Amino acid sequence: MEERLQKLLSAAGVCSRRRAEEYILAGRVTVNGKTAGLGDKADPVLDCVAVDGAALALPGGCTYIMLNKPRGYVTTLSDEKDRRTVADLVRCCPARVWPVGRLDMDSEGLLLLTDDGALTQRLTHPSHGVEKEYQVWVAGDLDRGLPVLSAPVWSEGEKLTTDRVERTGENTLTVVIHQGKNRQVRRMCAAAGLTVKRLRRVREGELRLEGLKPGKWRLLTAEERAVLQV
Repeated sequence: MEERLQKLLSAAGVCSRRRAEEYILAGRVTVNGKTAGLGDKADPVLDCVAVDGAALALPGGCTYIMLNKPRGYVTTLSDEKDRRTVADLVRCCPARVWPVGRLDMDSEGLLLLTDDGALTQRLTHPSHGVEKEYQVWVAGDLDRGLPVLSAPVWSEGEKLTTDRVERTGENTLTVVIHQGKNRQVRRMCAAAGLTVKRLRRVREGELRLEGLKPGKWRLLTAEERAVLQV
């Protein structure tokens, strides 16, 4: 959310809002490398605000957590049907975070939650091509189903595609997609004559689900945040 530069400088402890006006008029404040003017605004998440070339260190910042979502929870913060939600699993998180994308109630695995709107947009919009990798346990004829999954599939008026499909066992698959349509993997498997028995997301972009038991969450490490460029 954009704020007046005077407010941002004050929140960062640089100076008072009145003194901030003097800094701006003196040309000491820049936004994304360009000299700011009085009345300008900036988003502390998206923009780089600097005074005399030194970037502001704003208090707080955004929160990024990884949850190993178990089955039986809906990916929302509240539910009109009074079902269990992922918000119940992260209730002790001090920040008010929301899910990045969705996993349906019967699916499990990696789910990111954050209070960073820009990151949410970047990870969920298909134009950014963020890959999501799933382990899928199925019933049905895999020999017939694999060629169907490897090609575009039409379902409910939508064209669905996979980036990669690999058979990993007698009844197991690895499926990689970036579209992120509602229940996409399940719908594509159904079109291929396969019934999904279990579906688990294990990767989103360069982040992998490691070291988390179902229902548990943790903050992202500095290395993982660097991968997300936050």
